[in-house]
Amino acid sequence: GAMAAPPPRSFSAAEVRSRCAQGACLVRCRRRLYDLSGFVRLHPGGEQLLRRRAGTDVSAALDGPPHRHSANARRWLEQYYLGEMESGDEQGFAARNHADAAQLCARYRGGVWVPQGYNRCLLPQDLVDWQKPLLWQVGYLGEKYDEWVHQPVDRPIRLFHSDILEYFSKTAWYVVFMVWAPVVLYLSWVSYTSLAQGNTRLFSSFTTEYSIPVHKYYFPFIFLLGMFLWSLLEYLIHRFVFHMKPPASNYYLITLHFLLHGQHHKSPFDSSRLVFPPVPASLVMAFFYGILQLMLPQVLGLSVFVGGLCGYVIYDMMHYYLHYGSPKKGTYLYGLKAYHVKHHFEHQKSGFGISTRFWDHPFRTLIPEETFEKED
Repeated sequence: GAMAAPPPRSFSAAEVRSRCAQGACLVRCRRRLYDLSGFVRLHPGGEQLLRRRAGTDVSAALDGPPHRHSANARRWLEQYYLGEMESGDEQGFAARNHADAAQLCARYRGGVWVPQGYNRCLLPQDLVDWQKPLLWQVGYLGEKYDEWVHQPVDRPIRLFHSDILEYFSKTAWYVVFMVWAPVVLYLSWVSYTSLAQGNTRLFSSFTTEYSIPVHKYYFPFIFLLGMFLWSLLEYLIHRFVFHMKPPASNYYLITLHFLLHGQHHKSPFDSSRLVFPPVPASLVMAFFYGILQLMLPQVLGLSVFVGGLCGYVIYDMMHYYLHYGSPKKGTYLYGLKAYHVKHHFEHQKSGFGISTRFWDHPFRTLIPEETFEKED
């Protein structure tokens, strides 16, 4: 049979104060103690806000300012469970602790998230085996998949059995910039010098008499058009491809969804899976380049494409920063980070804009403003 979980360790108030003084970030929720030292830099509200709460009881803060925390945020906290605070009244402590545990178990029954530390609410087994690659398992979750994939955890995900495939499914953020920034610069130079030859005309395939010459000075505007079109494409892909709800009966569509985007929602802070690996990205780009070449004269198609490619690089860098950066409070990026965190933890069916919230307005998928309560 399965081994019994060890009883939770007890911590004195003096020990907690000592650990915090040494730089650890321990918080308590009533008598339950959590170690947020590894998460503190990623905290959406800012590291300083969480540091200020070190050693304190955060039970009121979960429902109070700066905002009401979602059920997913509470589940997230449980992953860092460390033990229990000591109590002078042993009987009262045991009774209160048992009631707390029963309440937690009632709220989280179904066992669809697995804390890394000990947790008395944990069912004997999770819906997946975390010791094995997940990609071939998730399709069997069926109707439970959609709920499971939108309950985030803080642990690395292995997708493939093959070490080679696994290696190519991961990418450090700077690789995207190193690979694609030189391509953007080179193709921009090719586009501009081609336009400078003065023989590019719009509509020449329909009429030679009224075709419009495209001067080299138009290049920046065509480039910006490409970036604008990318921002629309980014929104449409994120909303309709990445957030499709795969049919519960279709193993392959569930597997595809998890590969494309589900794994990012399950483990949003897996730093090696926050940007698009260059090999599959190049296949997608070749597809869009082909479409532009069919629709526009060669140089024009290339000019729009390179603008879109630049938009993509900005988007991937921005996405990484929204997860791992610490923007200053009150800045545009701070608001965008808060917006994206809401998308992950509470509003998965809205808030699809990443590098901009612009397209969430006309498509009516904006996360309601009232959910972002103002701090004092």
